[in-house]
Formats: sequence, C-alpha cells, structure tokens
Amino acid sequence: MVDAAFGHPRLAAIYDLLDPDRSDLDVYLAMAEEFGARSVLDIGCGTGVFALLLAERGITVTGIDPARASVDVACGKPGAERVRWLDGDAGDLPPMQIDLVTMTGNVAQAIADPQAWRATLRGAYEALRPGGRLVFETRDPAQRVWEEWAEWTRETTYRMTDIPGVGHVETWAELTDVSLPLVSFRGTHVFVADGDVLTSESTLRFRERTEIERDLHEHGFVVEDVRDAPDRPGGEFVFVARRGTAEPVPPGMP
Repeated sequence: MVDAAFGHPRLAAIYDLLDPDRSDLDVYLAMAEEFGARSVLDIGCGTGVFALLLAERGITVTGIDPARASVDVACGKPGAERVRWLDGDAGDLPPMQIDLVTMTGNVAQAIADPQAWRATLRGAYEALRPGGRLVFETRDPAQRVWEEWAEWTRETTYRMTDIPGVGHVETWAELTDVSLPLVSFRGTHVFVADGDVLTSESTLRFRERTEIERDLHEHGFVVEDVRDAPDRPGGEFVFVARRGTAEPVPPGMP
C-alpha cells in the first residue's frame, strides 16, 4: 500500500515544504557525475526533487513512483517537461537502457514486502544497460535506530509549519510497532484552517548487509562498493552495484 504521506493529494502537496532540506541528495548527484551517467531512472521519485536536479544538469531522467498524487505534484513543477514521469512500480517498467538507477532516501527500506523488493531489483536490472549501476541507501540494523524512535511522541516531535496558501499545519510522529525486521510509525497532520486531520502509516524493512548482497547477486548484480552516507555517518549503507554479465539466478537456485 502507498503511504498516505505520498499518496494522499493534500499531503503530497505539502510534502516538500515540510521537509525542505534535501542535502542528502548531494551524494547521489556526485555519484551520477562520478559514473558519467547520461541517463538515470529514479525509482520512488516521489515529488520529483532529485529527478529535476538531474534534469537541470542535462541528464535524461525517468522518474517512477506508485503514488499518483506525488507524481502529479512532480509534473506541476518548473522544468517537469524535461523528465519522463511514470506512475507505477519498478517491476513493470517499459523497455529502456539506463546508465544509472537510483533509490534515494527511504525508498529501498519502504519496499518492505519481499516479493515487491525482488520485483524492484529485477526491474532495475532489466532497465540498466550492461555495466550500468544501481545505487541506493539503507540503514544499518546494527545501529538500532528504532530505539531512538521509541522516544517519538506528540510532545517530542511536534511542529507547526506555516505553508503559503494552506495555512498552519501541525505535525508529529510516533513509533507504533517494532517487529523486526519491520519497524512502523505514524505521522499525524492537522490542517488548522479547517481542522482536517490526516495520518500516514509507514513501515520500513531493516535488511542486513549480507542479505542485501545476496539479493543483489541473485538478481545479476555485482556489488562494487558499500559506502557511508555523509548525512548519517556510520548509520547507513550506500550500495553501488553494477549490472553483471551473468544472468540473474532463477528463484530457488543456489
């Protein structure tokens, strides 16, 4: 299911204004330059922030997301005509030959269902040209960040944001469940002008490094590097995987 924070039109419309600092994307822009990527597929593009940054640099970009409301927001931004926007999952992509596939932020972890995760890796592999790369980040379970999130309450996370054309919006977050490898939390949004209260339920899957490396191998990737995330030093893995020459291992095969 699509998280309401991205799938509800009213929440998607204010998402960027509630989380304006996207300096976490700098590392992905640097990798696109490092790898000489001229074409990028951004899986889980959301409201299109990263896709548009790439397009500004003259890169051919396709953005895909299952949240139609977020894609609609992306389509309405300046420069959106330079990006190919798709509404759907990476497991059902049209034919393409891409230099680089990205999953920024929480995208990889938000694909919590194992079948959907496998379909995403399969779709990324098929979208890449031979030798193309997949890059994404995921939190290191050893850091047990959910223990910090256990302190999230209305009192500790409350914010009031004044959004032009919308008015004041109250927000807070609460941890709702830890059933490893799944961790769930709820975001609450109160539109003060009319009293509308909207909640978003989110679940992240915490995968071990060895599990991810195995999954990548089974889907035809060669892990070139596992880097640190500059915005969360010591807390995340940033995977750089290359589409190998060998075919993916069929399900059930060693």
